[in-house]
Amino acid sequence: MTNLSVIGSGTMGRGIAYTAALSGFQVTLQDINDEILVLAKNQISAEMRKSADRGFVDPDKVDEALGNIRLTTSLEEAAERADIVIEAVYENIALKMDLFKKLDILCQKHTILASNTSTLSPTEIASQTKRPDKCVAMHFFNPVHKMKLIEIIRGLDTSDETVTTAKEIAARFGKETVEVNEFPGFVTSRMNCLIGNEAMNMLMEGVASAEDIDKAMKLGLNHPMGPLELADLVGLDTRLRNMEYLYQTLGEKYRPCPLLIKYVKAGRLGRKSGQGFYTYEMDDRTVLNK
Repeated sequence: MTNLSVIGSGTMGRGIAYTAALSGFQVTLQDINDEILVLAKNQISAEMRKSADRGFVDPDKVDEALGNIRLTTSLEEAAERADIVIEAVYENIALKMDLFKKLDILCQKHTILASNTSTLSPTEIASQTKRPDKCVAMHFFNPVHKMKLIEIIRGLDTSDETVTTAKEIAARFGKETVEVNEFPGFVTSRMNCLIGNEAMNMLMEGVASAEDIDKAMKLGLNHPMGPLELADLVGLDTRLRNMEYLYQTLGEKYRPCPLLIKYVKAGRLGRKSGQGFYTYEMDDRTVLNK
């Protein structure tokens, strides 16, 4: 496989395109207008050059990797030559189902369709296609270029060959994988949402400050980030959508914390808005997380 298309140039789409291009794939990054795409390419370039300056990326590979990325507003152009398409659009089941329906028509018969979803059903998304055996979920983690894991989630009809190919692509990305049988929230989101939601409830109840809750989890339980820091990084609007879906599918223990709902209504979305459980100056926001 050499041609990989990414649909959506937001935080996750940019990160996937960055990683794929650096891994030698010919990448087509698609979004709805040229301005969004140019901004995304500039952010990818800035992050890649920063990583090269810090010794994490071979400087000689930067220009080649950036040359591997082409931009388009045309879904047809993104689909026509792709060996695999990874969608990284808004976490909404209807949107993803509609996109897969279109991609199924536009893509070649051999093309694998992968959804970068953190909670939603790959079976339901694949139901809109005539190739459910070639549909899979690949759950990437933010920031994609740093995080080592990709969850590979089987839908009901996902073939062994598709899962094997998804794992091979992840290995080319330099990532480890876990294979998950479909269930709401998979492994990581299901666990992480519970921990984060409980941290929010404790903050709301006045048990401890955000700083001390996060410090307790990092130093006491050896988590690399505190749950409130992580929620800010993911985006509180994204976390709320995940919680609402898990609440609908798995029940009461996933009821979103009222404080989370209040913050999202107030526009406090975390790093990307400059304020969530913490306040962020522009310099605190990494390029791929704006």
